[in-house]
Amino acid sequence: MVMGAHRRFEPIAKCSSEGRSNQTVAADLDGTLLVSRSAFPYFLLVALEAGSLIRALLLLAACPFLYFAYLFISESFAIQCFIFITFAGLKMRDIELVSRSVLPKFYAEDVHPETWRVFSAFGKRYIITANPRVMVETFAKTFLGADKVIGTELDVTKSGRATGFVKTPGVLVGEHKRNAILKEFGSNNLPDLGLGDRESDHDFMSLCKEGFMVPKTKCEPLPRNKLPSPIIFHDGRLVQRPTPLVALLTFLWLPIGVILSLLRVYTNIPLPERIARYNYKLLGIKLIVKGSPPPPPKKGQSGVLFVCNHRAVLDPVVTAVALGRKISCVTYSISKFTEIISPIKAVALSREREKDADNIKRLLEEGDLVICPEGTTCREPFLLRFSALFAELTDRIVPIAINTKQSVFYGTTVRGHKLLDPYFVFMNPMPTYEITFLNQLPTELTVKGGKSAIEVANYIQRVLGGTLGFECTNLTRKDKYAMLAGTDGRVPAKKDKEKEMEKEKGKSLIN
Repeated sequence: MVMGAHRRFEPIAKCSSEGRSNQTVAADLDGTLLVSRSAFPYFLLVALEAGSLIRALLLLAACPFLYFAYLFISESFAIQCFIFITFAGLKMRDIELVSRSVLPKFYAEDVHPETWRVFSAFGKRYIITANPRVMVETFAKTFLGADKVIGTELDVTKSGRATGFVKTPGVLVGEHKRNAILKEFGSNNLPDLGLGDRESDHDFMSLCKEGFMVPKTKCEPLPRNKLPSPIIFHDGRLVQRPTPLVALLTFLWLPIGVILSLLRVYTNIPLPERIARYNYKLLGIKLIVKGSPPPPPKKGQSGVLFVCNHRAVLDPVVTAVALGRKISCVTYSISKFTEIISPIKAVALSREREKDADNIKRLLEEGDLVICPEGTTCREPFLLRFSALFAELTDRIVPIAINTKQSVFYGTTVRGHKLLDPYFVFMNPMPTYEITFLNQLPTELTVKGGKSAIEVANYIQRVLGGTLGFECTNLTRKDKYAMLAGTDGRVPAKKDKEKEMEKEKGKSLIN
């Protein structure tokens, strides 16, 4: 302790990153590896996504008192209070899912460039943090290449719920960080470099052969594309990192957004598509249409198949408004309520190839049809693999490139209530849709022209990717749901749900 108090540490700008590949680094998180010195946004995300809106509001209301406690009473006490309000009573599985599906995107947008320059040069990378280990571990290992996260451990009941308290030795601050380093490395094999940003980090930094401080200067976070792995999938409703001010403004906007969303949804349902476009302008929905859409099919002629990338649940509806006429759509999952209130005909696919092919053919005979062959939405500038079924069923194919802009809320979810997706899209102050109609595929690029269905699907994916500036991937809906929710992405039938509920009841009785 005395050693840490008297040793002086140079700023990280003076730290060399050369010849570090065989060395070990131990770095703090908040204010060191991350630009932000406060973990509040990440606690609030867990409170909201794994808990509830009420829990998030309670955490926000307690924020001024907890910051006061942090500055004038005890750093450890303030963090313990943050942990209790955020985690008490939550299922560990829910906490783990939020840590895996929601937090990485926000962490990745907050990485300190100078610390990353040094940290990434080391062969062995350790993170030591006062934050609960479960919050940080997935991001640190997947996107920062950390070998291990040493963090505060949550106390958990036998039924798998967090108590809100922490295990011995308590919150990892000051001397507890020093002891954790000694326990992990022993006294003879200590890290080559320690990185921190505040006086309480000096205790563990003094054990390392070298130590450097990250100064409290403003800087732009590291661009996300500089990290070892890209963020392709993420979940959660909030678009912006919820600092206390952003969180306050978001919650104040919420009741206004709800009223505005209801107006935007229900006033457009009875309107013809041509008039709905003017109503969009009136209600602050920005619709940008590019390209020349084809005319409606003539009598006795089958419809055009519009093939588009999938950004939000409203893609087919907004496409109909952009066209100014009624069309149908097929989708892989849609709630009964959404199907009822949809202003266009929406048919759910069964994932049975022959049955789905018959449905698509029938709908094309009735008129134009929209399909999103990715099978699920993707928020980031990536395109998932296109299912090739559509290419076998018609040679009248028009690709549509769709992009959206949502400033407050995301209108898609994996873990949440999909029923609310269209409402969340329209809860944004000015939701923006950009629809680009591309030219109809020439016959020689269709199955009728000798191409395989897979070749047609891959070609359309590349064309849409080039138009939007998105990267094409081979990832699928199954990959997305496995990563974000630990499922295969299928919507269970009623019987399957009943069986699942019986299993859960059985587990509860055993516990």
